[in-house]
Amino acid sequence: MELIDSHCHLKSFKDKGELEPMLARAAAAGVQHFITVGTSPADWVPYREMHAAYAGKIDYTVGVHPCYVDADWEAAVSQISTFFMPPHAPVAFGEIGLDYFHLPKDPVQAGETILLQEAAFRQQLMLASELDCPVIIHSREAFAESMQLIDESGIDWRRIVYHCFTYGAEEIAQINQRGGRASFTGITTYKSANKVREALRQQGIERLMLETDCPYLTPEPHRGKPNEPAYLTHIAERCAQALAMEAPELAARSSQNTRDFFKL
Repeated sequence: MELIDSHCHLKSFKDKGELEPMLARAAAAGVQHFITVGTSPADWVPYREMHAAYAGKIDYTVGVHPCYVDADWEAAVSQISTFFMPPHAPVAFGEIGLDYFHLPKDPVQAGETILLQEAAFRQQLMLASELDCPVIIHSREAFAESMQLIDESGIDWRRIVYHCFTYGAEEIAQINQRGGRASFTGITTYKSANKVREALRQQGIERLMLETDCPYLTPEPHRGKPNEPAYLTHIAERCAQALAMEAPELAARSSQNTRDFFKL
């Protein structure tokens, strides 16, 4: 199988001096291409440098993850456009969105955090629309709210991917009907994740993209260990089983979907 990890976070491997061994393990498993996803200004430049050093193998994105939105978010967002210039431009904007799971316990602080997240999301959607690039959405316990803000932005839904999809078939149908798509992680391998596998089947192969979201969400049978791109094979095999397909065919189709979506 030849696979593309459409959403991973590689900075920790680089920081620990483990990038080269990790890439070798991934290549041995058939994972040849990686999109390392930005979350804050702390990783944008390292990812651009990584892309420059591994052109054709590692691509990257920039965006302010909702959990990294703070009082200075506007200063961070104002830097993003400068990255979208040759020769080492990102392939997408993100990950951006809403996260109502990781909110402060204090109700007042939680409300203030939600307002900051929504303001940052609106601004980044507007910028992404101007840049006319793919957009990676992070949405946790905020499905209706994130959908509403995307709808209000007027952005082309064909540019939207809800990464690490954790909702169900009804929600993914709403995304697909608008022209968007979802990508799937190691959660698909968890015994309890029937709802996520139903969503996978609802969407089908036509728009499927696979991701590890490493170093998080390690798939079975490695759950409990740090995640890495080599484990994408387990995700592909479980998704193929759920869709009643042969794994090599699913790998080829999902990889082509990823190339088409990000214009790799």
